[in-house]
Amino acid sequence: MANLRFKAVEEASKKKAVVVAKPTSRPSEFYAKYVFDRAKMFKYLPADVYAKLVDVMDNGAALDRSIADEVAKGMKLWAMDMGVTHYTHWFQPLTEGTAEKHDAFVEHDGKGGMLEKFSGKLLAQQEPDASSFPSGGIRNTFEARGYSAWDPTSPVFIIDDTLCIPTVFISYTGEALDYKAPLKKALHAVNVAATAVCNYFDPNVTKVVSNLGWEQEYFLVDEALYAARPDLMLTGRTLMGHDSAKNQQMDDHYFGTIPERVQAFMKDLEIQALELGIPCKTRHNEVAPNQFELAPIFEETNLAVDHNMLMMSIMKRVARKHGFRCLLHEKPFKGINGSGKHNNWSLSTDTGILLHAPGKTALDNLRFVTFTVETLKAVYDHNGLLKASIMSATNAHRLGANEAPPAIISSFLGKSVTDLIEHVEKADTDDILQVAGKTALKLDLPSIPELLIDNTDRNRTSPFAFTGNRFEFRAVGSEANCASAMLTLNTAVAEALAEFKVRVDALIEKGESKEAAILKVVREDIKYIKPIIFNGNGYGDEWKEEAKKRGLDCETSAPIIFDNYTSDSSVKMFESQNVMTKFELEARNEIKWETYTKKIQIESRIFGDLCLNHIIPVVTKYQSMLIDNVHKVHAIFSGEKAHQISKENMHIIEKISDHESFIIENVDKMVEARKVANKIESEREKAIAYHDTVAPLLEEIRYHVDKLECIVDDEAWPLPKYRELLFIR
Repeated sequence: MANLRFKAVEEASKKKAVVVAKPTSRPSEFYAKYVFDRAKMFKYLPADVYAKLVDVMDNGAALDRSIADEVAKGMKLWAMDMGVTHYTHWFQPLTEGTAEKHDAFVEHDGKGGMLEKFSGKLLAQQEPDASSFPSGGIRNTFEARGYSAWDPTSPVFIIDDTLCIPTVFISYTGEALDYKAPLKKALHAVNVAATAVCNYFDPNVTKVVSNLGWEQEYFLVDEALYAARPDLMLTGRTLMGHDSAKNQQMDDHYFGTIPERVQAFMKDLEIQALELGIPCKTRHNEVAPNQFELAPIFEETNLAVDHNMLMMSIMKRVARKHGFRCLLHEKPFKGINGSGKHNNWSLSTDTGILLHAPGKTALDNLRFVTFTVETLKAVYDHNGLLKASIMSATNAHRLGANEAPPAIISSFLGKSVTDLIEHVEKADTDDILQVAGKTALKLDLPSIPELLIDNTDRNRTSPFAFTGNRFEFRAVGSEANCASAMLTLNTAVAEALAEFKVRVDALIEKGESKEAAILKVVREDIKYIKPIIFNGNGYGDEWKEEAKKRGLDCETSAPIIFDNYTSDSSVKMFESQNVMTKFELEARNEIKWETYTKKIQIESRIFGDLCLNHIIPVVTKYQSMLIDNVHKVHAIFSGEKAHQISKENMHIIEKISDHESFIIENVDKMVEARKVANKIESEREKAIAYHDTVAPLLEEIRYHVDKLECIVDDEAWPLPKYRELLFIR
């Protein structure tokens, strides 16, 4: 095995940057080349069909199935002009990935030949096997029928020779089996509720859009080294490995010069992403070695989620072309920062961003305060549920690790906005609407222009931080589907705004002026939401104690955190906003518990295999060499001199024996714990058992394996080490 490791290191060291041809035109000229966007719709569709389809996309009009044939015809013509031969319904089942089944544009012509055909019926829906995807009991094995249905608000795109059609995925009985269906319902709910509240301030507002800007963190490792690490291949993270002497402690990687091979990868990735209409904006080195980040321009949330899922797929494919493997696991390496996917969320209308301050008028500022406070109310009312929406077996390694937000949902607002809210709560009605905007910071350097300082600082320890004109949901995991967090957040905000309007209207009916009624309700809510506002250090232990006193959800066990989905308040929220039923929520929890169990089970099995079949044999062989050396020393020397010479080897032999004994004993214990847990019928109780009895043993055993890595001859160690994995050659 040691030879495999050194061979992998040698292969990695020979890798050179792949030459990426420079595009022959500006990005704006090849942007969305492979997307059936509005320009291509206008070219390939009849005018009346184009107008109806745009109405569906822009105004949420009902899709007229009568136009499907014409749309399908235009799509097929465009696709075939681009060399496409197949089509697929592209959807997002509850696996955290995407799914697709490809069919060719072929039908019999009735004369012994074939012709290219694509009908509106094939565009509008297909029938994947619903029982073969996670359903949480909604579909049994013998109940296979499920439907994927075209989502016209997310444009179709081309990958290789296939036309990809974004779709929702539902069961034969109508329940959602994916992330997109409930997300679209949540976006509709927040549109309705937010538009109604916006009309207090501007009667011309007819639509509110939820926006999302995601920041995707990831690691790159050399493919040869990846292939020599079974744990990375099967779980996405290293289950063992001692710290590298140098990792991120010098802070020299963050925003540092991008390595040549990585730069080539990023350039290739961006070209492909831009051609697929993903508006890439930012790229840079992240904090940990071999860690990087990319981020696009803000988009409508449904489209942004689709683009993120597509981007993760492209990243993996392009990485292999450049001799890398892209790691999206939240914690691939112990002892250095893990990866998140910050979700920057906001609401906007055709008149501007609702969370933007200061406004042009006092009414604009009152609107800002209203939407900020009601968003915080949504987060406070459902802080446990929001934590459940981002929790997973993989993200649990990252949260609270002094590198990411703690597993307690709170909101940082910054001094300016906090002062404003406190001022609104206490001030007279006529003196409440002064909002601090950007101020100038003059530098005593003649050649440097003055800086415009935002009305809030940034707090990287806060899970839900206000950052100027949006909230940054920082706790989302790097490999997660953004839709899980976004459908929960938007539904919660929709509920808060709907309840806000009911209370305001009740006061208006009693004779209060509109402004007075709004202020009265806002002030009530400011008093109510204070426990969720925390501007301090979320990494500190004192915050955990303070959060408990405030009544915030401080649970850290992922299987128990999932209970928040089926709490009375969560069921009421989802059902009142027509997003998900109690039955759908219960089914999703079954999937979450089962997924959690399987991830820990797989980690445990591969870890046990590595310990017993890779590490222990090598360690035993090295220990035997030391024992042989001791015998030879005593054969040559005698008495005290022999004892002195062999003393250090004896000490190492004893340490190896202690570590070996612990590993073997506790691997057996871990296997038995799995057997006990596997007999539990309840998915919830089984997941809890895996969390409580199996997962802790992984860390306990790992400690001893990592100690052995520092003892055993480097030439004998079978797995690539952190110092080899974490620095691109």
